[in-house]
Amino acid sequence: MTRKLLIGLLLVAILAGSFALFGGQWIGQRVFERAVEQRAGVDQTVDFADGLHVFVCGSGSPMPDANRAGPCLAVLAGRDGYIFDVGSGSDRKLGAMGFPMVRLEATFLTHLHSDHFDGLGALMLQAWMAGGRSTPLPVYGPEGTDRVVDGLMTAYGIDRGYRIAHHGPEAARPSGFGGVATNIDESFTFERNGLSIRTLRVDHAPIDNAYAFRLDYKGRSVVISGDLKYSKEFARFAQGADLILHEALNPAMVGKLGETLAARGNTDGAKIMADIPDYHTTPEEAARVAQLAGAKALVLYHLVPAPPARLIEPAFLGDAKQNFDGQLELAKDGMLISLPAQSQQVEIDQLL
Repeated sequence: MTRKLLIGLLLVAILAGSFALFGGQWIGQRVFERAVEQRAGVDQTVDFADGLHVFVCGSGSPMPDANRAGPCLAVLAGRDGYIFDVGSGSDRKLGAMGFPMVRLEATFLTHLHSDHFDGLGALMLQAWMAGGRSTPLPVYGPEGTDRVVDGLMTAYGIDRGYRIAHHGPEAARPSGFGGVATNIDESFTFERNGLSIRTLRVDHAPIDNAYAFRLDYKGRSVVISGDLKYSKEFARFAQGADLILHEALNPAMVGKLGETLAARGNTDGAKIMADIPDYHTTPEEAARVAQLAGAKALVLYHLVPAPPARLIEPAFLGDAKQNFDGQLELAKDGMLISLPAQSQQVEIDQLL
Protein backbone atom coordinates (compact mmCIF):
# COMPACT_ATOMS: atom_id res chain seq x y z
CA MET A 1 0.00 0.00 0.00
CA THR A 2 1.45 3.38 -0.99
CA ARG A 3 1.96 6.17 1.52
CA LYS A 4 -0.59 8.43 -0.27
CA LEU A 5 -3.25 5.70 -0.25
CA LEU A 6 -2.62 5.03 3.44
CA ILE A 7 -2.96 8.73 4.27
CA GLY A 8 -6.11 8.94 2.14
CA LEU A 9 -7.74 5.99 3.91
CA LEU A 10 -6.82 7.49 7.28
CA LEU A 11 -8.47 10.80 6.34
CA VAL A 12 -11.60 8.99 5.17
CA ALA A 13 -11.73 7.11 8.47
CA ILE A 14 -11.32 10.33 10.46
CA LEU A 15 -14.02 12.09 8.44
CA ALA A 16 -16.38 9.13 8.78
CA GLY A 17 -15.82 9.01 12.52
CA SER A 18 -16.37 12.74 12.85
CA PHE A 19 -19.62 12.52 10.89
CA ALA A 20 -20.82 9.61 13.02
CA LEU A 21 -20.04 11.57 16.18
CA PHE A 22 -21.18 15.04 15.18
CA GLY A 23 -23.16 14.67 11.95
CA GLY A 24 -25.44 12.03 13.48
CA GLN A 25 -26.17 14.35 16.39
CA TRP A 26 -26.99 17.19 14.01
CA ILE A 27 -29.33 15.02 11.93
CA GLY A 28 -31.04 13.72 15.04
CA GLN A 29 -31.50 17.23 16.40
CA ARG A 30 -32.98 18.44 13.12
CA VAL A 31 -35.40 15.50 12.96
CA PHE A 32 -36.52 16.23 16.52
CA GLU A 33 -36.98 19.94 15.83
CA ARG A 34 -38.96 19.19 12.68
CA ALA A 35 -41.27 16.86 14.59
CA VAL A 36 -41.81 19.50 17.28
CA GLU A 37 -42.60 22.15 14.66
CA GLN A 38 -45.18 19.87 13.06
CA ARG A 39 -46.93 18.61 16.21
CA ALA A 40 -46.35 20.67 19.36
CA GLY A 41 -49.36 22.85 20.08
CA VAL A 42 -51.02 21.86 16.79
CA ASP A 43 -54.58 20.51 16.79
CA GLN A 44 -54.21 17.35 14.71
CA THR A 45 -58.00 17.13 14.33
CA VAL A 46 -58.67 20.62 13.01
CA ASP A 47 -59.38 19.35 9.49
CA PHE A 48 -61.64 16.48 10.56
CA ALA A 49 -64.99 16.49 8.80
CA ASP A 50 -68.04 17.16 10.94
CA GLY A 51 -69.36 13.89 12.36
CA LEU A 52 -68.41 11.25 14.89
CA HIS A 53 -64.76 10.23 15.22
CA VAL A 54 -63.85 7.35 17.55
CA PHE A 55 -60.32 7.08 18.95
CA VAL A 56 -59.42 3.59 20.24
CA CYS A 57 -57.30 4.66 23.21
CA GLY A 58 -57.35 1.20 24.80
CA SER A 59 -58.33 -2.17 23.33
CA GLY A 60 -56.83 -4.45 25.98
CA SER A 61 -57.83 -6.11 29.23
CA PRO A 62 -56.26 -6.63 32.66
CA MET A 63 -53.96 -9.22 31.08
CA PRO A 64 -50.41 -7.88 30.53
CA ASP A 65 -49.95 -6.42 27.04
CA ALA A 66 -47.18 -4.05 26.05
CA ASN A 67 -49.12 -2.85 22.99
CA ARG A 68 -52.58 -2.27 24.44
CA ALA A 69 -53.87 0.06 27.13
CA GLY A 70 -56.89 -0.82 29.23
CA PRO A 71 -60.36 -0.26 27.74
CA CYS A 72 -60.86 3.29 26.50
CA LEU A 73 -62.78 4.92 23.66
CA ALA A 74 -62.74 8.65 22.94
CA VAL A 75 -65.24 10.33 20.65
CA LEU A 76 -65.24 13.67 18.89
CA ALA A 77 -68.79 14.76 18.12
CA GLY A 78 -68.22 17.77 15.93
CA ARG A 79 -65.76 19.83 17.98
CA ASP A 80 -66.65 18.35 21.41
CA GLY A 81 -64.70 15.49 22.98
CA TYR A 82 -65.90 12.68 25.23
CA ILE A 83 -64.17 9.65 26.73
CA PHE A 84 -65.81 6.33 27.59
CA ASP A 85 -63.87 4.31 30.18
CA VAL A 86 -60.28 5.12 31.08
CA GLY A 87 -58.14 1.99 31.33
CA SER A 88 -54.57 2.14 32.55
CA GLY A 89 -52.22 3.82 30.07
CA SER A 90 -55.00 5.18 27.88
CA ASP A 91 -54.19 8.85 28.54
CA ARG A 92 -50.79 8.36 26.89
CA LYS A 93 -52.41 6.72 23.87
CA LEU A 94 -54.77 9.70 23.56
CA GLY A 95 -51.81 12.07 23.60
CA ALA A 96 -49.96 10.05 20.97
CA MET A 97 -53.07 10.00 18.75
CA GLY A 98 -53.46 13.76 18.92
CA PHE A 99 -56.78 13.77 20.77
CA PRO A 100 -57.53 17.44 21.61
CA MET A 101 -57.62 17.45 25.40
CA VAL A 102 -58.61 21.12 25.36
CA ARG A 103 -61.97 20.07 23.89
CA LEU A 104 -62.74 17.28 26.37
CA GLU A 105 -66.23 17.94 27.73
CA ALA A 106 -66.87 14.88 29.90
CA THR A 107 -65.93 11.32 30.74
CA PHE A 108 -68.34 8.38 31.06
CA LEU A 109 -67.75 5.10 32.91
CA THR A 110 -69.61 1.97 31.81
CA HIS A 111 -69.14 0.29 35.21
CA LEU A 112 -66.81 0.27 38.19
CA HIS A 113 -64.56 -2.69 37.49
CA SER A 114 -61.15 -1.20 38.21
CA ASP A 115 -59.71 -1.92 34.76
CA HIS A 116 -62.27 0.48 33.30
CA PHE A 117 -61.29 3.44 35.48
CA ASP A 118 -57.73 2.81 36.72
CA GLY A 119 -56.47 5.51 34.35
CA LEU A 120 -58.98 8.12 35.51
CA GLY A 121 -56.61 9.86 37.92
CA ALA A 122 -54.04 10.37 35.17
CA LEU A 123 -56.75 11.55 32.77
CA MET A 124 -58.08 14.13 35.24
CA LEU A 125 -54.52 15.41 35.64
CA GLN A 126 -54.08 15.67 31.86
CA ALA A 127 -57.46 17.37 31.45
CA TRP A 128 -56.40 19.91 34.08
CA MET A 129 -52.86 20.64 32.89
CA ALA A 130 -52.78 19.75 29.17
CA GLY A 131 -56.42 20.76 28.70
CA GLY A 132 -56.04 24.02 30.58
CA ARG A 133 -59.23 23.48 32.53
CA SER A 134 -60.54 26.07 34.96
CA THR A 135 -63.37 23.79 36.14
CA PRO A 136 -63.18 20.11 37.20
CA LEU A 137 -63.78 17.43 34.57
CA PRO A 138 -67.37 16.10 34.62
CA VAL A 139 -67.38 12.32 35.20
CA TYR A 140 -70.62 10.38 34.67
CA GLY A 141 -70.92 6.79 35.85
CA PRO A 142 -72.85 4.25 37.92
CA GLU A 143 -73.61 4.59 41.59
CA GLY A 144 -70.28 4.83 43.40
CA THR A 145 -68.62 7.03 40.78
CA ASP A 146 -68.63 9.89 43.28
CA ARG A 147 -66.60 7.77 45.72
CA VAL A 148 -64.10 6.87 43.00
CA VAL A 149 -63.59 10.48 41.91
CA ASP A 150 -63.33 11.75 45.49
CA GLY A 151 -60.75 9.09 46.28
CA LEU A 152 -58.64 9.92 43.24
CA MET A 153 -58.75 13.63 44.05
CA THR A 154 -57.48 12.81 47.52
CA ALA A 155 -54.73 10.61 46.08
CA TYR A 156 -53.62 13.35 43.68
CA GLY A 157 -53.95 16.16 46.20
CA ILE A 158 -50.26 16.32 47.04
CA ASP A 159 -49.34 16.44 43.36
CA ARG A 160 -51.88 19.25 42.87
CA GLY A 161 -50.04 21.37 45.39
CA TYR A 162 -46.66 20.71 43.77
CA ARG A 163 -47.88 21.71 40.31
CA ILE A 164 -49.54 24.91 41.45
CA ALA A 165 -46.41 25.86 43.42
CA HIS A 166 -44.14 25.14 40.44
CA HIS A 167 -46.14 26.51 37.50
CA GLY A 168 -48.22 29.15 39.27
CA PRO A 169 -52.01 29.51 39.40
CA GLU A 170 -52.10 31.08 35.93
CA ALA A 171 -50.96 27.83 34.25
CA ALA A 172 -52.15 25.36 36.90
CA ARG A 173 -55.54 26.84 37.67
CA PRO A 174 -56.51 25.58 41.16
CA SER A 175 -60.21 25.56 40.27
CA GLY A 176 -59.65 23.19 37.32
CA PHE A 177 -58.16 20.31 39.29
CA GLY A 178 -59.84 16.90 39.50
CA GLY A 179 -63.36 15.90 38.58
CA VAL A 180 -66.97 16.37 39.57
CA ALA A 181 -68.97 13.14 39.59
CA THR A 182 -72.57 12.48 38.63
CA ASN A 183 -74.00 9.06 39.45
CA ILE A 184 -76.29 7.89 36.65
CA ASP A 185 -79.02 5.28 36.17
CA GLU A 186 -80.84 3.79 33.19
CA SER A 187 -82.92 6.95 32.75
CA PHE A 188 -79.82 9.12 32.16
CA THR A 189 -79.59 11.12 28.95
CA PHE A 190 -77.11 13.75 27.81
CA GLU A 191 -77.66 16.44 25.16
CA ARG A 192 -75.11 18.95 23.86
CA ASN A 193 -74.53 20.70 20.53
CA GLY A 194 -76.52 18.18 18.51
CA LEU A 195 -75.15 15.12 20.34
CA SER A 196 -77.52 12.78 22.18
CA ILE A 197 -76.23 10.10 24.58
CA ARG A 198 -78.56 7.43 25.96
CA THR A 199 -77.89 4.57 28.37
CA LEU A 200 -78.92 0.94 28.72
CA ARG A 201 -78.45 -1.12 31.87
CA VAL A 202 -76.73 -4.38 30.87
CA ASP A 203 -76.13 -7.73 32.55
CA HIS A 204 -72.59 -8.01 33.90
CA ALA A 205 -73.55 -9.75 37.16
CA PRO A 206 -72.33 -9.82 39.83
CA ILE A 207 -71.30 -6.26 38.90
CA ASP A 208 -74.08 -3.85 39.80
CA ASN A 209 -75.14 -1.01 37.52
CA ALA A 210 -73.26 -1.68 34.30
CA TYR A 211 -74.24 0.44 31.31
CA ALA A 212 -73.94 0.64 27.54
CA PHE A 213 -74.02 3.99 25.77
CA ARG A 214 -75.51 5.09 22.45
CA LEU A 215 -74.36 8.29 20.75
CA ASP A 216 -76.41 9.90 17.97
CA TYR A 217 -75.12 12.96 16.09
CA LYS A 218 -76.21 14.45 12.76
CA GLY A 219 -77.52 11.22 11.31
CA ARG A 220 -74.67 9.01 12.58
CA SER A 221 -74.69 6.62 15.53
CA VAL A 222 -72.14 4.79 17.68
CA VAL A 223 -72.98 2.24 20.37
CA ILE A 224 -70.50 1.22 23.09
CA SER A 225 -71.18 -2.02 24.94
CA GLY A 226 -69.01 -1.85 28.01
CA ASP A 227 -68.93 -5.35 29.57
CA LEU A 228 -71.97 -7.60 29.30
CA LYS A 229 -73.35 -11.04 28.59
CA TYR A 230 -74.85 -11.80 25.16
CA SER A 231 -77.95 -9.61 24.99
CA LYS A 232 -80.79 -9.27 22.48
CA GLU A 233 -81.90 -6.23 24.45
CA PHE A 234 -78.56 -4.62 23.64
CA ALA A 235 -79.15 -5.49 19.97
CA ARG A 236 -82.46 -3.61 20.12
CA PHE A 237 -80.72 -0.67 21.82
CA ALA A 238 -78.17 -0.63 18.97
CA GLN A 239 -80.79 -0.96 16.21
CA GLY A 240 -79.66 0.68 12.98
CA ALA A 241 -76.33 1.85 14.40
CA ASP A 242 -73.55 2.77 12.03
CA LEU A 243 -70.94 1.35 14.40
CA ILE A 244 -71.01 -0.99 17.39
CA LEU A 245 -67.95 -1.22 19.59
CA HIS A 246 -68.37 -4.46 21.52
CA GLU A 247 -66.23 -6.25 24.05
CA ALA A 248 -65.19 -9.82 23.22
CA LEU A 249 -63.79 -12.83 25.10
CA ASN A 250 -62.64 -16.09 23.49
CA PRO A 251 -63.59 -18.89 25.93
CA ALA A 252 -61.31 -21.53 24.38
CA MET A 253 -58.26 -19.29 24.69
CA VAL A 254 -59.14 -18.26 28.23
CA GLY A 255 -59.71 -21.94 29.04
CA LYS A 256 -56.27 -22.87 27.73
CA LEU A 257 -54.74 -20.17 29.93
CA GLY A 258 -56.60 -21.59 32.91
CA GLU A 259 -55.54 -25.17 32.22
CA THR A 260 -51.89 -24.12 31.90
CA LEU A 261 -52.00 -22.07 35.10
CA ALA A 262 -53.60 -24.98 36.98
CA ALA A 263 -50.98 -27.41 35.68
CA ARG A 264 -48.28 -25.09 37.01
CA GLY A 265 -49.83 -24.78 40.44
CA ASN A 266 -51.37 -21.33 40.06
CA THR A 267 -54.81 -22.24 41.37
CA ASP A 268 -55.88 -18.63 41.95
CA GLY A 269 -55.13 -17.67 38.36
CA ALA A 270 -56.87 -20.81 37.09
CA LYS A 271 -59.97 -19.96 39.15
CA ILE A 272 -60.11 -16.46 37.67
CA MET A 273 -59.83 -17.84 34.13
CA ALA A 274 -62.68 -20.25 34.90
CA ASP A 275 -64.88 -17.47 36.29
CA ILE A 276 -64.62 -14.69 33.69
CA PRO A 277 -66.30 -16.25 30.60
CA ASP A 278 -69.76 -16.22 32.20
CA TYR A 279 -70.16 -12.44 32.22
CA HIS A 280 -68.62 -11.55 28.87
CA THR A 281 -69.59 -11.99 25.20
CA THR A 282 -67.81 -14.18 22.66
CA PRO A 283 -66.79 -12.82 19.23
CA GLU A 284 -69.45 -14.99 17.59
CA GLU A 285 -72.13 -13.68 19.97
CA ALA A 286 -71.08 -10.07 19.40
CA ALA A 287 -71.36 -10.65 15.66
CA ARG A 288 -74.88 -12.04 16.11
CA VAL A 289 -75.80 -8.93 18.12
CA ALA A 290 -74.52 -6.68 15.32
CA GLN A 291 -76.49 -8.71 12.75
CA LEU A 292 -79.68 -8.44 14.82
CA ALA A 293 -79.11 -4.70 15.19
CA GLY A 294 -78.59 -4.21 11.47
CA ALA A 295 -75.35 -2.36 12.15
CA LYS A 296 -73.04 -1.28 9.35
CA ALA A 297 -69.82 -2.04 11.20
CA LEU A 298 -68.67 -3.96 14.28
CA VAL A 299 -65.34 -3.32 15.98
CA LEU A 300 -64.40 -5.69 18.79
CA TYR A 301 -62.43 -4.07 21.61
CA HIS A 302 -61.56 -4.91 25.24
CA LEU A 303 -60.24 -8.20 23.86
CA VAL A 304 -59.71 -11.13 26.25
CA PRO A 305 -57.09 -12.34 25.59
CA ALA A 306 -55.97 -9.83 22.96
CA PRO A 307 -54.28 -11.62 20.03
CA PRO A 308 -50.55 -10.80 20.22
CA ALA A 309 -50.02 -11.34 16.49
CA ARG A 310 -52.09 -11.05 13.31
CA LEU A 311 -51.65 -14.79 12.73
CA ILE A 312 -53.72 -15.49 15.87
CA GLU A 313 -56.60 -13.13 15.01
CA PRO A 314 -58.65 -15.67 12.96
CA ALA A 315 -58.51 -18.11 15.87
CA PHE A 316 -59.73 -15.39 18.24
CA LEU A 317 -62.61 -14.45 15.93
CA GLY A 318 -63.73 -18.04 15.39
CA ASP A 319 -66.92 -18.04 13.28
CA ALA A 320 -67.76 -14.38 13.97
CA LYS A 321 -67.46 -13.32 10.34
CA GLN A 322 -70.03 -15.94 9.35
CA ASN A 323 -72.51 -14.38 11.80
CA PHE A 324 -72.36 -10.77 10.54
CA ASP A 325 -72.82 -9.37 7.04
CA GLY A 326 -71.23 -5.99 7.75
CA GLN A 327 -67.67 -4.78 8.26
CA LEU A 328 -65.95 -6.56 11.17
CA GLU A 329 -62.64 -5.49 12.69
CA LEU A 330 -60.52 -6.20 15.75
CA ALA A 331 -59.59 -2.98 17.48
CA LYS A 332 -55.98 -1.95 17.96
CA ASP A 333 -54.73 0.91 20.06
CA GLY A 334 -54.34 3.96 17.85
CA MET A 335 -57.25 3.07 15.56
CA LEU A 336 -59.43 5.97 14.36
CA ILE A 337 -62.96 5.28 13.10
CA SER A 338 -64.68 8.19 11.35
CA LEU A 339 -68.37 8.59 10.55
CA PRO A 340 -68.80 11.81 8.56
CA ALA A 341 -72.09 13.59 9.22
CA GLN A 342 -75.02 12.87 6.89
CA SER A 343 -73.08 10.06 5.19
CA GLN A 344 -73.03 6.27 5.04
CA GLN A 345 -69.24 5.96 5.19
CA VAL A 346 -67.34 4.12 7.94
CA GLU A 347 -63.66 5.04 7.56
CA ILE A 348 -60.99 3.23 9.56
CA ASP A 349 -57.39 4.44 9.88
CA GLN A 350 -54.46 3.45 12.10
CA LEU A 351 -52.77 6.49 13.69
CA LEU A 352 -50.23 4.56 15.79
